[in-house]
Amino acid sequence: MNHYETVFILTPVLSDVQMKEAVEKFKTVLTDNGAAIVNEENWGLRKLAYPIDKKTTGFYTLIEFDAEPTIVAKLETAYRRDEKVIRFLTFRNNKFAAEYAAKRRSLKKAAKEAAAEAPAAEEAQTETNA
Repeated sequence: MNHYETVFILTPVLSDVQMKEAVEKFKTVLTDNGAAIVNEENWGLRKLAYPIDKKTTGFYTLIEFDAEPTIVAKLETAYRRDEKVIRFLTFRNNKFAAEYAAKRRSLKKAAKEAAAEAPAAEEAQTETNA
């Protein structure tokens, strides 16, 4: 099995519900064909580097997954058939990129946990001072 990353951009005229449905659709394509989803990141509405179909923004989503090479063609076919997708890119990570992605995920997770603990620690500090 190879480690892959795919980034796709959805049209900005979608509601949050429609955007989440589209992301779930592509995750379903992966899992139905035997892929294991490692990580999913929603980067939100961002400005495009250049206008595409007269649109200057789009919803970016990153999905990291482990799969056989044949699944990539099925996923890209699903991207091409969906009119909500403006652009997409799927690539296979070598061992160094896979290690970097794992390190990036762990740092992001640690930062999220630290941010969650900070308000609780601050609240405990104010209670002891009172």
